[in-house]
Amino acid sequence: MQLIEVNSKALEKEFIRVHVSLNKNNPAWIRPLDKDIMAVFDPKQNKAFRHGEAARWILKSDSGKLLGRIAAFVNHKYKNKGDDFSVGGVGFFDCIHDQQAADMLFDVAKHWLMQRGMEAMDGPINFGERDRWWGLVVKGHEIPPLYCMNFNPPYYQELFENYGFRNFYNQVCFALKAKNRLQQKFFDRHRECAQDPGFSSAHIRKNQLEKFARDFTLVYNKAWAGHGGMKQLEEKTVLKMFRAMKPVMDERINWFVYYNNEPVGIWINLPDLNFWFKKLNGKFDWLHKLKFLWLKATKKNPKFIGLVFGVVPEFQGKGVDSYMIIEGCKVIQGIQIENGEYKMGKVIYEDYEMQWIGEFNPKMINIAEALGTYRSRILTTYRYLFDRTKEFRPHPVLL
Repeated sequence: MQLIEVNSKALEKEFIRVHVSLNKNNPAWIRPLDKDIMAVFDPKQNKAFRHGEAARWILKSDSGKLLGRIAAFVNHKYKNKGDDFSVGGVGFFDCIHDQQAADMLFDVAKHWLMQRGMEAMDGPINFGERDRWWGLVVKGHEIPPLYCMNFNPPYYQELFENYGFRNFYNQVCFALKAKNRLQQKFFDRHRECAQDPGFSSAHIRKNQLEKFARDFTLVYNKAWAGHGGMKQLEEKTVLKMFRAMKPVMDERINWFVYYNNEPVGIWINLPDLNFWFKKLNGKFDWLHKLKFLWLKATKKNPKFIGLVFGVVPEFQGKGVDSYMIIEGCKVIQGIQIENGEYKMGKVIYEDYEMQWIGEFNPKMINIAEALGTYRSRILTTYRYLFDRTKEFRPHPVLL
């Protein structure tokens, strides 16, 4: 077997082909868009290169057969609560079912990280934001991946754990049928908030993205920044994100709650993009963009995906989460209120699945479970300490 560092356009294409060749016969697999993988390793597109670096390797047999791949990252902005040492990352791991091959890939990444002063490595993670390419699938292998979500066969867990990686934290996705009636307590708490004239709600408007980007930024920075490695967001970054989402955004499923016209809650969702992208075979040139637009116009998407849900600290525990959910469900489930009674109407999507929530965040786990969801899939972020005598500590619980 031979390890080859990716240092050319031709090898970049082979790095993509490893994932395709190892997963193409799996009926649940959806090929990621090549451009989304390439962007992670492009300094012009990935801001993480401003404070870090990355390297990639391909593993081949002596006859030239593709056997595996891995990437390693140093990101000096990457930090989890409780970390008092430098942690690097590994990701985009693929490998045949062979521990020796996997060990070769993990070893080259470990040594590269050690040479750069790292004391541990987390993986599989992304060189960048945590909403993409994060975690190893340990439950839900039979379910097609969401957009920019890792996908792997079950034996990868064995490869990681046999090498010595340990579970740093689990990431849980929750799902439900969109037609399911919510528990009565949500309606009761919605009614309580609705009696206060200070509360109001609105769904996003594509022609007012600047306003909603500002509102999103205010809530996000109050609710998440500083927790679990989350960083402050700038309004211009959110506006750029919203503009990128605009072609696939469904205004009806993105909700904001206000109190005296100040934003206090956000619930951001998107249609399941992989429902359309699975037909593009990883390509997104002008021809495939036209095909995507045709699919989007002609193929009704049955599923929407929860990206962000949160309430500012001063309004937590006051029923705002229930108020926001029911306000959204007035449209999503066609709920009507007649003489104080909530009646279901026409549902605009069939299924709902939330992007992962860390088990270290019990408040959000409780909210998700209270909706009547089931755990659709679990991903795991693993950690490997280079000093094998050092005490391993899992991610601390957020209080």
